[in-house]
Amino acid sequence: MIENLHPSWKKMLAGEITKPYFKKLEKEVAEEYKQYTCYPTQENIFAAFNFTPFDDTKVVIIGQDPYHGMNQANGLCFSVNTDIAPPPSLINIFKELNQDLDVPFPTNGDLSRWAKQGVLLLNATLTVRAHEAGSHQRKGWETFTDEVIKSISKERENVIFLLWGGFAKKKSK
Repeated sequence: MIENLHPSWKKMLAGEITKPYFKKLEKEVAEEYKQYTCYPTQENIFAAFNFTPFDDTKVVIIGQDPYHGMNQANGLCFSVNTDIAPPPSLINIFKELNQDLDVPFPTNGDLSRWAKQGVLLLNATLTVRAHEAGSHQRKGWETFTDEVIKSISKERENVIFLLWGGFAKKKSK
């Protein structure tokens, strides 16, 4: 699983990804993917990090967990691939951007263009079982993403954090 993590993040999180909880998390997630349909695809678990290298991170948007509907999750929080209809949460984001900043509605829900501009689209939990929201919570992802947030806060300056949703707001601590 960790082999798909961008080298800049591997370096920054080297101590974290060798800890016992993370090794246990890797085993549990691998087993989940063997037994159940899970999202995003294994290749996209770390997509947020691969689209936005550590040194390029300017904004961090934190969501709860990946979309759990068929083919919705692409590894970037709130984002879906171009051929998937935007879910209600993403439509609400687009409405707010339109109302507040007069940003026109995009033609699809793919936010990879944001990620390529330095927006780390990070879910608190990076994987989920199909049709079971929150199913991979409390397995260790929250500890990992807390460390990601701490690393960014400690090592980078002038990074903006946006906590969208009640669950994400708990990360402010």
